[in-house]
Amino acid sequence: MNAPPRFETFLLFEGEKKIIIEKDTKVPNAALFTVMKEDHTLGNMLTTQLLKDPQVLFAGYKIPHPLEHKFVLRIQTTPDYSPQEAYTNAITDLISEVSLLEERFKDAVREKQEGE
Repeated sequence: MNAPPRFETFLLFEGEKKIIIEKDTKVPNAALFTVMKEDHTLGNMLTTQLLKDPQVLFAGYKIPHPLEHKFVLRIQTTPDYSPQEAYTNAITDLISEVSLLEERFKDAVREKQEGE
């Protein structure tokens, strides 16, 4: 009844940015990435991928409020590696992993269809 329209949970409004990056002034080599119109699915995937990187000292995310469709990802890296680099590398690695998963899935479906 009083619920906002469903499209507001995933569509960006005019002038709204997908990602906002802020340097963390209290911790060296750390940054906060606010990712709009996303939830635990992407937040958890990114955090897990970032923690696989040996140059990432800390990676964690939080959802500020359940009714706000965004998450805040905090990344801290070693001095010779920027949080932006770590973020970009994690996204690139995730894209390749998802592509590989898609190919394996398609192959398994083809094998199953040929076996019938």
